[in-house]
Amino acid sequence: MSNLELYETLYQVNDRIATITLNRPHRANAWTGIMHTEYRALLHKADTDADVGVIIVTGADDYFCVGADVDGLEVFAETGEYDSGTGPDLITPGSTEFAEFRHDYAYHLALSKPVIAAINGPMAGVGFVLACYTDIRFAVSGVKFTAAHGPLNLPVECGLSWLLPRLIGGSRAAELLISSRKFLSQEAERIGLVHQLSSKESLMADVRAYALDLIARNAPESLRQSKRQVYVDLHRDVGTSNQEAGELLKAMMKQPNYQEGVNALIEKRQPNWQLDRDQ
Repeated sequence: MSNLELYETLYQVNDRIATITLNRPHRANAWTGIMHTEYRALLHKADTDADVGVIIVTGADDYFCVGADVDGLEVFAETGEYDSGTGPDLITPGSTEFAEFRHDYAYHLALSKPVIAAINGPMAGVGFVLACYTDIRFAVSGVKFTAAHGPLNLPVECGLSWLLPRLIGGSRAAELLISSRKFLSQEAERIGLVHQLSSKESLMADVRAYALDLIARNAPESLRQSKRQVYVDLHRDVGTSNQEAGELLKAMMKQPNYQEGVNALIEKRQPNWQLDRDQ
């Protein structure tokens, strides 16, 4: 097990699961330039570590992330200028193979590992954006969500107008984004934005159990390619998708983990996957 505590973010790896924790509970884990810089660096660290199979993102104490820190919003209002608070050496995580996704928050889609949001408390603004860009979302019952931009005279942020309709459908996404209203995690689960509801006490155990099952049942390359296909195919026609799937099938059947998967199925046992560093 490895641990790392930065200024505003925590990082832990245990059982091939990397957990990134937004760690400003005194400010409800409000987003800052420092947090953004650390978060991107830790995503890159987890995504390039062969000993990590799944990434979990959560918040410290009883909050996920309530959006940009109010102190920053006040400065923007006074100056009339937006400043991300990040430096020129900001890391963009994810594979360069997917240049269209290597932008703010969209970089989640270019990662090779599944990312699960463990939404343990309220989230708004950039916190809502961040969770939507993860692949799978668990949430505590009864917590509030909101895009939050409308009451601040802001547009829909960070490509969310592209992403949210693809997650929950155009009509539902339009209503949530146009209204900027608050809604509960129960509604989010009902419309498909949240995949599973948990109690506050069981959230992390539920997410870790799901992550461990992903790692145990699925070969690393299959997880990587499945995620990549889902997002890249948003831009492509079904014929191109089908053709590439056939090419991948032939290539991946030649890899050691295909034979291991077949053997494990026949022998009715858990697969013993080779990790990326072993192939």
